[in-house]
Amino acid sequence: MTATLEVTNGVGTIRLDRPPMNALDVALQDKLRALAEEATRREDVRAVILYGGEKVFAAGADIKEMQHMDHAAMVLRSRDLQESFTAIARIPKPVVAAITGYALGGGCELALCADFRIAADNARLGQPEILLGLIPGAGGTQRLSRLIGPSKAKDLIFTGRMVKADEALSLGLVDRLAPAAEVYEQAQAWATKLAQGPALALRAAKETIDSGLEADLETGLALERTWFAGLFATEDRERGMRSFVEEGPGKAKFL
Repeated sequence: MTATLEVTNGVGTIRLDRPPMNALDVALQDKLRALAEEATRREDVRAVILYGGEKVFAAGADIKEMQHMDHAAMVLRSRDLQESFTAIARIPKPVVAAITGYALGGGCELALCADFRIAADNARLGQPEILLGLIPGAGGTQRLSRLIGPSKAKDLIFTGRMVKADEALSLGLVDRLAPAAEVYEQAQAWATKLAQGPALALRAAKETIDSGLEADLETGLALERTWFAGLFATEDRERGMRSFVEEGPGKAKFL
């Protein structure tokens, strides 16, 4: 078993399970794609946690497997590799990465697919592909530069250096630090809170932000306008406004 999806109280945890370092071989990549699609389909999953376990998130690709792949093989495989990670990024629900230990190469790229990243205070992150004569191939050149800016992304990608948790926080590569023993607990609290929110509005917010970043401002505003108006047809909007008027802000229950 390379990865699992377990659901509790509306939160689905996609758990990488390929000891000792959760190396992202082809089988694990394909499994992540399947679990992302399952989490997308399931109505009982309202938020998602990406988790590698108490000791490591994912230390990168399976280099021994990749060593035997030539140009022709990687031409065929590279699209599937990217699409596996894109499936995670496109889960239309809030996704948080709970990062312990190493998140390097493909592991860092997987964390970049989340909406929010909580890292252990002893975590290490980076894109070391340049040290192998390569570049990131699972979205790192694109998602990292969009997240922290091109200059900072180039520093990490050009040098291949690892950054400690405090530097990752200052760069904006992660959003919060926690003691290693509390990382999953904090991710669960974040995901559980959002799992109780209005699912369609959260989906709309995520799609509008993500798609808007790939477009010009006018296109992004049109997308926002369409979703904003469309949400007026939902039961959640009716419930939320009624609760606001009758009970005050922040008391609506959407489950």
